[in-house]
Amino acid sequence: MKRTARRAGRRFDSPQQEAYLALWRTYDRLRALEDDFFAQFDLTAQQYNLLRLLRATHPDVVPTSSLLAQLVSRAPDVTRMLDRLEERDLIVRSRSVEDRRAVLVAITESGLALLDQIAEPLRECHRRQLGHLSSSDLKCLIDVLRKARAPHEGEDSHWK
Repeated sequence: MKRTARRAGRRFDSPQQEAYLALWRTYDRLRALEDDFFAQFDLTAQQYNLLRLLRATHPDVVPTSSLLAQLVSRAPDVTRMLDRLEERDLIVRSRSVEDRRAVLVAITESGLALLDQIAEPLRECHRRQLGHLSSSDLKCLIDVLRKARAPHEGEDSHWK
């Protein structure tokens, strides 16, 4: 009985573990809202992120390798994700003339229209996720998160 009470008082092995688990729990709670949101549009957050990146380069084509480096989180099966988006006519793929191994991707008009349709409801989703925080709290959170991930980002990361 004494041993159980002592463990209950000491929930974390270190402040780093507590911070990591708090971050993970926060991600889980915020992600649940986002997953529900994107399900309405038959999308995943990763697919949306990819479409958003392609919109930023529209009308240019982008090598798949370049997209991978810019994604918010790693995508282990990008080919399948691109297949699904292409089946829905949200993107088009082609081979590079200079390097036939390179796959180039571009967003379609349908993809742009979907992003336009999602824009305002997504802003509302973000307000539900973090709208209770003040501007200064958000700035502080962004700064702390940047510091936390900085040593783990690659030299050419867009997230530095």
